[in-house]
Amino acid sequence: MSADLHTQRGKWSEANVPHKGWSCVGVDDLEEPSQVCEMCESVDIRYVHYMEHPDYPETLAVGCVCAEHMEEDYARPRAREKDLRRLAARRKNWRGRKWRISQAGNSYLNSEGFNLTVYQGTEGYRIAVSRRGTAKRQSGRKWYPSEEDAKMAALGALIWAKSHL
Repeated sequence: MSADLHTQRGKWSEANVPHKGWSCVGVDDLEEPSQVCEMCESVDIRYVHYMEHPDYPETLAVGCVCAEHMEEDYARPRAREKDLRRLAARRKNWRGRKWRISQAGNSYLNSEGFNLTVYQGTEGYRIAVSRRGTAKRQSGRKWYPSEEDAKMAALGALIWAKSHL
């Protein structure tokens, strides 16, 4: 669908909905096209850009093309979406990572200068992450019902640790 046709449908055709001056307040990967863009109301989207405007009461969940027009920026929405695509690919590859077993019997993985450990506790499994070669360490507060769930969540812990530890 061309951009011109795209921006003539749904809320684009409503006079009380601002067309410019929106800001993105978050993005999300739905893992498959499963939501209709709330601006054009005509495209199924996988990567959602949450847009807010000071003169509009609701946050709108929109696709990349509508976000581009709403922000009047044709680079930032594509960059956000590219980051989400990269993270989705990384999550897919993360499942195949080979975890080892520590002397204490915990699963661990060394990646990008960090040691990720998944250990069992009273309410399930938790994650600990430490920067290798330093005393910097953080244990997660969240409990996961299975070791596999904790291992998948460890990617998020690694991403967090890279900017905080």
